[in-house]
Amino acid sequence: MLERIDDLLSRWPAYRQMSGGDPLGRGTAARGHGTVDETARTLDADTVTKSVCPFCAVGCGQTIFAKDGRVTHVEGDPDSPISRGRLCPKGSSTLTLLTAPTRQTTVRYRRPYGTEWEDLDLDTAVDMIVDRVLATREQTWQDVDNLGRHLHRTMGIASLGGATLDNEENYLMKKLYTAMGAVQIENQARI
Repeated sequence: MLERIDDLLSRWPAYRQMSGGDPLGRGTAARGHGTVDETARTLDADTVTKSVCPFCAVGCGQTIFAKDGRVTHVEGDPDSPISRGRLCPKGSSTLTLLTAPTRQTTVRYRRPYGTEWEDLDLDTAVDMIVDRVLATREQTWQDVDNLGRHLHRTMGIASLGGATLDNEENYLMKKLYTAMGAVQIENQARI
């Protein structure tokens, strides 16, 4: 009977803390019986990749764990000087973003006046975008104004960047659109 009571008491963390060698409850006294054989779900990952959270412009670091080519876990990167291993609720949902069964993984296109979406391969989609950008630039190009001053611009292309882009992406977009001759380049952060 005494052994049974001792066994029951040993299951309570407070009793283990007071009777064992862990008076502060930071080691074995705090460990439950069911978790002794548990291992971290990140230990069996094949690859561990450092990344950046895709949700906003803060640029919190993430560590992405994958097994057999599939993402299994996403957590904050403790080496990141920005987030120091922490993620906000949106950043913590990155795993769901990556593994949701409803996630689109192909380029979808609906033709003008069409009612159905169709899948396109990436090369075809990029070629369509390039053709349309070049055609718009050529149709709306302004070489000189009424007074003969050189403009070298297009008013048919504009850019509005968003808060999900970081500084480097916005810098590259500014360079790209300026090289194309666009002058209407704006960002949500300035508006």
